[in-house]
Amino acid sequence: MAGAIGKRMEVVKQKIQSFSDAPVRSAHALIQDQFGRSFNYLRIALNEQCNLRCIYCMPEEGIAFRTEDKLLTTDEIFRIIELTARLGISKIRFTGGEPLLRKDLPKLIRFANNTIGVESIHLTTNGLLLVKHIEQLEDAGLTGINISLDTLKPEKFKVITRRDGLNLVLDGLEKAIQSGMTSIKINVVAMRDFNNDELLDFVDLTRENDITVRFIELMPFDAHQIWKTGKFYGADHIVSDLKRQIKDLESVDGSRTEHHIFRVKGHKGKLAVIPAYSRSLCGECNRIRLTADGKLLNCLYSQEETNIRDAMRSGCSDDEIGKMFRKTMWKKFQDGWDAQNQGNDQRESMTQIGG
Repeated sequence: MAGAIGKRMEVVKQKIQSFSDAPVRSAHALIQDQFGRSFNYLRIALNEQCNLRCIYCMPEEGIAFRTEDKLLTTDEIFRIIELTARLGISKIRFTGGEPLLRKDLPKLIRFANNTIGVESIHLTTNGLLLVKHIEQLEDAGLTGINISLDTLKPEKFKVITRRDGLNLVLDGLEKAIQSGMTSIKINVVAMRDFNNDELLDFVDLTRENDITVRFIELMPFDAHQIWKTGKFYGADHIVSDLKRQIKDLESVDGSRTEHHIFRVKGHKGKLAVIPAYSRSLCGECNRIRLTADGKLLNCLYSQEETNIRDAMRSGCSDDEIGKMFRKTMWKKFQDGWDAQNQGNDQRESMTQIGG
């Protein structure tokens, strides 16, 4: 443990020293769009493969995953982290698929942690492999973990994921809470007549734990499986149900996507409700998305993709690729509704977009 702390302190010292020699990034250097939004948050999908088959994400048999040569390599991701940091990216999140299936994840985290300008590195995971890897991830410099978990009941877990493993996820959550990471969150896709009766069970997790439980609207990236089955549970209804069932609910501050954020009086943790489908949060967007095959999306619902992977492989300079990022984000629509209405869906599953 002492050795790990020593390594971490040495990294911090090196970053502080490097800042004294690094050029200061002015506000006008940040990536912006035509509506005045600035983007400092890059989400990088590392793969499409997953060890679960959640019914709102992809079919039980999976999908036609892209071959490894179509995915971004370790060095290509290094390059993207470095050049986007110079464009004002300060927060990076690794997603999937399931990012813990990618063996170079600790190496990617460590590189991001040593990149000037990057202030935090986060991971979104289903938690199945977290116990096995969490110490290595923390040592590499990971600062936050979001665990996707839609139910606390084993039989429901098997229904929603088509796999067993709830105990593994809960063990991973416990390890994450015990770690030194500053941000631990649980992402709950809220569904009517499935887990809306578990709101208070999830709320109870915030009683003694400094975590954020986030109830997220179901989104239509489900390979046409359950979107039209009446499971949609809107953010306004979730908030209404929380307020009806909990007396001492007070508003507090949260992240930009945590459109509704609360704390139960006396609880250590927080609750959030995210209108991912209603899209009332678009005005606060600060995210850039990069798919596992290197396509840049300026919106979760975007119908256009910018091929960063092929630009790198064809010899484009960092300056040219930086301009591609700026141009793509400048063209971002005002909200996700406008973006969705511009064409046909190019990807059949959330796992192809990045969580």
